Amino acid sequence: MRKVAIVFILAVFLPSLVLGWLAVRSLRDQELVLERQRSLFFQSVADNAASDVQYAVISHRREFVSQTEAILANGEPAVLAMNFDTLLQTNWPMAEVGFVVSPGGTLSSPSAFNRSPAAQSFVQGNGAFLCSRESAEVYWNVANNSKTGNYAGPDPNVVVANNNTAQPQAGVESKSWFLPQKKSSVQRSVNPQQQLQPPSKGDNQTNDNQVSKLAPAEAEFRQLIGDATEGTLARFVDDKLNVLFWYRSPRDSNFVFGAQLSLARFVRDMRTWIRPSEPENPGKSIWRESVSRDPICLALLDDKGRPVAISHPNFRANWKRPFVSTEVGEELPHWEVAVYLMDPVRLTQSARTLKYTLGLLIALLLLAIGVGGWLVVRDLNRQLALARQKTDFVSNVSHELKTPLTSIRMFSELLAEQRVADPAKQRSYLNIITAETARLTRLINNVLDFSRMERGEKKYNFRDADLAALVREAIGTYRPHLESAGFKLECDLPESALPVRADTDAVAQIIVNLLSNAEKYSDSRKEILVRVSRRDGPLPCAEVAVLDRGLGVPASCEERIFEQFYRAHDSLSSGIQGSGLGLTLARQIARAHGGDVVFERREGGGSCFAVRLPLVAADVRL
Repeated sequence: MRKVAIVFILAVFLPSLVLGWLAVRSLRDQELVLERQRSLFFQSVADNAASDVQYAVISHRREFVSQTEAILANGEPAVLAMNFDTLLQTNWPMAEVGFVVSPGGTLSSPSAFNRSPAAQSFVQGNGAFLCSRESAEVYWNVANNSKTGNYAGPDPNVVVANNNTAQPQAGVESKSWFLPQKKSSVQRSVNPQQQLQPPSKGDNQTNDNQVSKLAPAEAEFRQLIGDATEGTLARFVDDKLNVLFWYRSPRDSNFVFGAQLSLARFVRDMRTWIRPSEPENPGKSIWRESVSRDPICLALLDDKGRPVAISHPNFRANWKRPFVSTEVGEELPHWEVAVYLMDPVRLTQSARTLKYTLGLLIALLLLAIGVGGWLVVRDLNRQLALARQKTDFVSNVSHELKTPLTSIRMFSELLAEQRVADPAKQRSYLNIITAETARLTRLINNVLDFSRMERGEKKYNFRDADLAALVREAIGTYRPHLESAGFKLECDLPESALPVRADTDAVAQIIVNLLSNAEKYSDSRKEILVRVSRRDGPLPCAEVAVLDRGLGVPASCEERIFEQFYRAHDSLSSGIQGSGLGLTLARQIARAHGGDVVFERREGGGSCFAVRLPLVAADVRL
């Protein structure tokens, strides 16, 4: 038993505890892992939306190219250049101002004779730069198949860089050559709550996520565009963003046609575009599905961190503290697409709910392992105890068989060899042989009946009978044996019949087993009382009680004495004969009849075993 328990603990219980400890330990990081996964997902939502915004700007540039070609198809470029501003605004409302840079580096349009307030402001802020009379800091983007012009050597205030540090986005054009970019660490206008990049290794441990990935290039207009065909320039004039498209037509590549994008009209379109429920937004993208399904709000922020378009118009938040955000790109420098949690507590609650659910599951599994282990150990103990009881049963039965066989053999040999001539002694010896034979018969019948019950083969022949008469007959059969052993047997039988439906032989076996049990466990006071009575109540029954003045039953053994092979007093050590099956069979037979056998302590010492059988229905109606 000890070896089995040690093997079980080492092979099952300890590994289960170790696994449970590791699982509980991993739960501490589960909340952070879930928040990290959700943050990465929302970051991808912001990235996709920023890519769509960037592509929208490029789409407008392509519309500008198409409109320019349509205008130039109506005449010579040199002639149309003077009125390009008016013609472009008439045909393409997205243009705030149209401009033309002539081969001589002069601004042909807007015309000096017909300048609106918007055109005058444009010329004042961008004229010198477009005419290449001064350098300016710009964010720029051109088509992939274009080439840059040469620039006059490196400036000590600039570094050569390849595009920006942001990853290229699908469907969006980007630069693939080298141009001077200003050394700068411009702080972003927003401060995302989720910092998805590790801190840098600098002394101040500044997080890269707080620094813009867009660096402006400083150069003249001619230097920037080189021999390219088209592109986009963005620059801040008086702290106001100007997005400029430019294009060289194959009709006359010396003229550079351009337009300043109307950000007011662009923002108005974005307000409709960013709402996933609008019918003008066909198709399903990742960010649209997420905005429709998840409790988030998507916002397009300008360079000051102010929302210009939001997916949920009634939503309010600290716009400079989004959950995650992504910069749009060079087309709209320092503009960002930001994601806000409409219910910030919900994400934490979801993570905690998952944590508690997994913790409860782990606890239940550990509990199941513990209970299962306890049940296995308990069953193992029961099986080992049963094995010991079976071993004791074999020893007890061998002893039980040997004693009467020895007596039968001895007295039969004396009679067979005619060594005893006294008729009285001969009759005494014959009575002993008969009693020992009956004892052997009861023992063998008990073993056979128990075996049949274990296999479910025990059959009963039920019929109407009088319990008082059955008890009287069983006592009459067993009385000579008890009296010869010096017992005083008293009977208290009712005068009226107690009708029961029973197998008479089986009930007689119960009575004999109880009498035999009282005989074996009697002490010096050899007194046995058999009392038959009727018990009234909700279910009337007949009771046969066998009372003795014997050793009694030890405490805590009142129910165990009915277990198979169990004996409160071992026969080999105490000298009390028995196989441990008498009470087991008595209870099983009684329960098969709808009754039971119970034990009660007798006042003044001794035991009381009572068999209770239900009365037949006819008697109940009386």
